Amino acid sequence: MEATDRTRRTRFGAFEVDLRSGEVHKYGIRLKIQDQPFQVLALLLEHSGEVVTREELRRKLWPADTFVDFDTGLNSAIKKLRDVLSDSAEEHRYIETLHRRGYRFVAPVEVIEPLPSSGFRLRIGSAAHRNPVGHGTKPERPPKDSTAHRWALPISLAVALLVTLAAYVGWFRSRTNHQPPSGRSMVAVLPFENLTGDAGQDYFSDGLTEEMIAQLGRLDPEHLGVIARTSVMHYKHSPEPLEQIARELGVQYVLEGSVRRDASEVRITAQLIQTKDQSHVWSHQYDRTPNSLLSLQGEIAQEISDAIQLAVGNRRPLRQTALAAASLAPKSYEVYDLYLQGRYFWNKRTVEGFQRSVDCFEQAIAKDPSYARAYAGIADSYALMAGYYISPQNDLIPKARAAALKALELDGNLAEAHASLAVIARNYNWDWQTAEKEFGRAIALDPNYATGHQWYAEHLAFVGRFDESFEEMRRARQLDPLSLIIQTDDAVGLYYARQYDRAIAQFRAVQAVEPHFARVHLVSFAYAQQGRYSEALADIDAWRHQENPHLVWIWSQETYVYGSAGQMDQAQHSLEELRRYSRTHVLVPMIFVMPYIGVGDNDKAFEWLEKSFAAHSPGLVALKVDPVFDPLRSDPRFDSLLRRVGLAQ
Repeated sequence: MEATDRTRRTRFGAFEVDLRSGEVHKYGIRLKIQDQPFQVLALLLEHSGEVVTREELRRKLWPADTFVDFDTGLNSAIKKLRDVLSDSAEEHRYIETLHRRGYRFVAPVEVIEPLPSSGFRLRIGSAAHRNPVGHGTKPERPPKDSTAHRWALPISLAVALLVTLAAYVGWFRSRTNHQPPSGRSMVAVLPFENLTGDAGQDYFSDGLTEEMIAQLGRLDPEHLGVIARTSVMHYKHSPEPLEQIARELGVQYVLEGSVRRDASEVRITAQLIQTKDQSHVWSHQYDRTPNSLLSLQGEIAQEISDAIQLAVGNRRPLRQTALAAASLAPKSYEVYDLYLQGRYFWNKRTVEGFQRSVDCFEQAIAKDPSYARAYAGIADSYALMAGYYISPQNDLIPKARAAALKALELDGNLAEAHASLAVIARNYNWDWQTAEKEFGRAIALDPNYATGHQWYAEHLAFVGRFDESFEEMRRARQLDPLSLIIQTDDAVGLYYARQYDRAIAQFRAVQAVEPHFARVHLVSFAYAQQGRYSEALADIDAWRHQENPHLVWIWSQETYVYGSAGQMDQAQHSLEELRRYSRTHVLVPMIFVMPYIGVGDNDKAFEWLEKSFAAHSPGLVALKVDPVFDPLRSDPRFDSLLRRVGLAQ
């Protein structure tokens, strides 16, 4: 390379290469690499996306008067380089082998060039999708003046993405207290990299990530907090530097790793990094058979926890709680594999995802009827399906309850099952005391269970205990700082507390990040309570023009807003659309309550509230605090309904 080229720093994925000093860093951690593998990497990066022939590499690595076994030496250098990058010839992510010809660097590359007088200039490019090179030909080097044109689209896309992420990060940073409680360390388990080369195996690496989060979270919740899955998955296939991840999540430690697997072997690499100085605290590689993976996860978790304790100066190993010891393992790896697939689909939060998750959990149970966690997965799936109005409560809740009780019969220490029972007791039976007890039990068993804190915060808001609700939601946000549903439910709680300005600001912050997140359109009710009807209708109209809009809920909210604004013709039009649709489709009764309140037909509103009561609608849990019901509160029928759902004053 020319002297000016040797001053460059090049970045790809999580790696940064200093071509002047001969150093390779990953997440800011310097990696060990010998000179010849580094020279190979430098030449491949210089011509990224192009074929570098074996002859070019020979001239680079060995002078003409040097006598060596060239093939053996080059193959050894390539192998060592791939080991440093956790790459392979069969499942390449960075270095592609072209048989009998040479090699090509195929990953997207960023080159940082120093300027004479001011900082750095960032040039963004990708080695993917270049013109194919014919057999036996040498690729033509592109002229330098073609760079701007070639990178115009990637740069514009990158700028758009950076703007979105900046808004996202700034909002969450302002909404989240990143300071851990005294004596409590926070750790983030970054998504394990799937190095199999098969995207269909993502469920396995994602499942391993989730399992490590669970294992670490159970060791000593009093002293070790673990960021929830939904927040860390934001960093899957993401090049953010380690210091940025630590700042956004508010953690002192990061665990990162990768996984390869085939029919007979699993290789897991993992390393724990202290974020304040980006130093390695612990690292290890494990080669095991699939059947030993279950015990291996516990082994890794214990080693990590001990390493953290040593790092903070406490020589006492973290205590293993009764919860971790009591967790029941399945009888076979096949059962565990089905469980991981089920959780993968459950986390998608879609109709198809819930249905496929139930199918996976049921298959796991068929192969191992004693596996408690699969029953807890079924309980979670049915409970959320009921809350999302996917099917009638009367059909889903008995199945959810039976699964949760079976899970606790097999393992009484599953926090997820206790939280599911709490939701069932509240939403279906309106048994608020049992719900309170089960939420308390779930959080006591797993203080790092962000969803438990979120659901309990919602529960406290429903009964009007807003100060306690805000504190629980703060804990949920700390454990899962990038979760859209937690941040949206925070806005809903503010709306129930009649803090409309704060609620609207929170809703709009979520919308800025993900405008297609349906729950954020509850902001129209907050606008309506302030008399800002045009803004409420504008939000509903934007919802209507999104892909796959929830038309029945759009008509319901639209009728309420138009009616509240006194625009009765438009309100009646939307209400008629809803009625017409209901003649050919079965709708939940709650969907008609708000429209009739909006148009001032209280008798009809009570008629549909009674139908909702008979159907055990989960929407009735907000009767006490939702401002939508204010026009009904002076009616004795409303007091009667409050008493029957356990919310009497």
